[in-house]
Amino acid sequence: MTVNPKLKDALTDQLFKAVLALQSEEECYQFFEDICTISELKSLAQRLEVARMLQEGHIYDDIVLRTGASTATISRVKRCLHYGADGYKVILDRLKDTADGGDA
Repeated sequence: MTVNPKLKDALTDQLFKAVLALQSEEECYQFFEDICTISELKSLAQRLEVARMLQEGHIYDDIVLRTGASTATISRVKRCLHYGADGYKVILDRLKDTADGGDA
């Protein structure tokens, strides 16, 4: 997959390099607490859970009840799962492998 040229720039490269330099969950909490508002961070976490639930075949009503996400958010995440850059798929597969005891 090629990088979306609308996203690619030096500042975004710096951000992604910073994320890749994090070495522990604690460092992630520290960095993301500083760089995001609590609301932004909770929204990112919510979208990841919506993607996981969609990938597992859950219906919208179940996802709304579990995550509190709007149907618009669920629809957007679903569109990304089907037509996006496969970012959700990559990370969900790696998280599943880690949970199953495999190498991430």
